[in-house]
Amino acid sequence: MGSIFSKIIAGEIPCYKIYEDEKTLAFLDIHPETPGHTLVVPKVEVDKLYDLQMDDYLAVMKTVKKLASRMERVLGRRTLIKVIGTDVPHAHVHLVSLDPGYQYGQVTEMTEEEMKEMQKKLTEGAD
Repeated sequence: MGSIFSKIIAGEIPCYKIYEDEKTLAFLDIHPETPGHTLVVPKVEVDKLYDLQMDDYLAVMKTVKKLASRMERVLGRRTLIKVIGTDVPHAHVHLVSLDPGYQYGQVTEMTEEEMKEMQKKLTEGAD
């Protein structure tokens, strides 16, 4: 059947893509905790981050490092890196901008236009 993330990777479900390479894909969370909340996923479907083959694990962490730095530069706030591992059975890492008043698990409503603007901000900030 495949996870929702595998369907996004395959192009069956659209996303607000921030970054892609051979082994990883990063896109905006559609239920963000704060604006810019990004998910980094390996292209291989494995349930838990620690069950990934080492090269896939390192690729995910390399993407996390690159995008966390980019988010801090573009959004001007520290980036929280979270691995929760319970919501989707496909390894992934959350990158969340620590806005003032941030509370774990909060949901920030964003319009499609706001999501597109954030996608543009984070992709134009590419290095």
